[in-house]
Amino acid sequence: MAATPQNPATPRRKVSRHRGEGQWAVGHFTPLNGNEQFKKDDDGLNVRTRIETIYSKRGFDSIDPNDLRGRMRWWGLYTQRKPGIDGGKTAILEPEELDDTYFMLRVRIDGGRLTTRQLRTVGEISQEFARGTADITDRQNVQYHWIRIEDVPEIWNRLEAVGLSTTEACGDTPRVILGSPVAGIAEDEIIDGTPAVDEIHRRVIGNPAFSNLPRKFKTAISGSPLLDVAHEINDVAFVGVVHPEHGPGFDLWVGGGLSTNPKIGQRLGAWVPLDEVPDVYEGVISIFRDYGYRRLRTRARLKFLVADWGAEKFREVLEEEYLRRKLIDGPAPAQPLERWRDHVGVHRQKDGRFYVGFAPRVGRVDGATLTKIAELAEAHGSGRLRTTVEQKMIVLDVEENRIDSLVEGLEALDLTVHPSPFRRGTMACTGIEYCKLAIVETKARGSALIDELERRIPDFDEPITININGCPNACARIQVADIGLKGQLVLNDKGEQVEGFQVHLGGALGLEAGFGRKVRGLKVTSEELADYVERVLKRFQAEREEGERFATWAARASEEALS
Repeated sequence: MAATPQNPATPRRKVSRHRGEGQWAVGHFTPLNGNEQFKKDDDGLNVRTRIETIYSKRGFDSIDPNDLRGRMRWWGLYTQRKPGIDGGKTAILEPEELDDTYFMLRVRIDGGRLTTRQLRTVGEISQEFARGTADITDRQNVQYHWIRIEDVPEIWNRLEAVGLSTTEACGDTPRVILGSPVAGIAEDEIIDGTPAVDEIHRRVIGNPAFSNLPRKFKTAISGSPLLDVAHEINDVAFVGVVHPEHGPGFDLWVGGGLSTNPKIGQRLGAWVPLDEVPDVYEGVISIFRDYGYRRLRTRARLKFLVADWGAEKFREVLEEEYLRRKLIDGPAPAQPLERWRDHVGVHRQKDGRFYVGFAPRVGRVDGATLTKIAELAEAHGSGRLRTTVEQKMIVLDVEENRIDSLVEGLEALDLTVHPSPFRRGTMACTGIEYCKLAIVETKARGSALIDELERRIPDFDEPITININGCPNACARIQVADIGLKGQLVLNDKGEQVEGFQVHLGGALGLEAGFGRKVRGLKVTSEELADYVERVLKRFQAEREEGERFATWAARASEEALS
């Protein structure tokens, strides 16, 4: 089991006069910034009572600022961007000037697992309270917009009645636990991590011992050989492997993350059996809580501690101070055999039935569509669905003689089971439409780009990922895409400041994971985006060697070829 949580009243190390990095484990308990102060003043979990008893009854103007821009995140709530504010003002205006009186509300879907009853409820809430909005995220969640504070208690009641919640969906907390969307059903699965996902959720989510972390804490668990949960860029990840002596288990990774200072996670070289995953998880998150840097928000993610310590010291502290035992050395994951790892298409399950994965447009759906998906899944499967980390969805347990009917029903909703590489491989974050950090529009831009590329390069049949982000924070994982587009303001041919993108080329996860290359001065306006992507993909088609991936070509291509 993990060590007892640190208590500021009883530090286990001598308190130093130097403020250091704000690490609790070395006695630095004095808050060093406003975020640490409001967390010390009151646990973010406690704001729910105020939402239910005060704010939902008295309205938006009654909300305390530290709750509004701080603690409400612990329950999945962010104020959304006030309409009509252009991207040039994002970094200039004060938070209260950017705040709308409506909220984004994030529903956590641990392991991406949904029942048709749950999905129908999500869709009904969208239609009744969120103006029809519902985006599937690249962390398997669903996000609403246009939520009024007055409606939040009723939304919680409906979600919790079907086993869903928004608890710690945001904030300095253990976020949603990513899981393989085909856990327990895939023919080629190494090990099913579902019991670990459930036990971690039971122990940790909503537990005050872990509700005040230095920053967010992201988790991924998968036993799929496709490496289908982006384990390389999570704070902690458990990746399915087979130990030559002990059999199936998990390889332990720590310290991954993107944003403005991206880092690929590090292997600790440890093999963890399924029943020990929750204990090891508690050990890792406890190290983050106790030793994580709390002085500067920009250096507070676990990746900075791991970078400073190194994998060897991190494992040593985990074993000696938290687990109080040695971990077993183990093998690294094998390289995946397939380029796509989103489970789109029709695939046989290990029980002989099939799962059917489909691609919305850049994760954007709506409440009415979600309720129709629930109806299709109920009519054609067993009532089980999954979301993926690529903004896709899957219907499980489909009999062979029902596949064609299901595919036809999905296609009628513009949810294609056999998408083009562009439809399949394009992701986009929320963007300036709702996000207060964004500089440019993303969702509509991504959807239009798909249409243009399908029209202009209909013969392109290679796996390609195009990730579009509205700001530098990399919610859409721009650094690890074949073509990553970071939103910013750029100058057009007339010298006017317009929406555009800095381009990253050749990033990857799974196969030779690494970050994309930036060509000096390579920026494109939003209006020129389709022209640029078409040009670079046609050069790839012309210059690639047999079997060469886009990322490999981009690493060796000349700057002229990439411009």
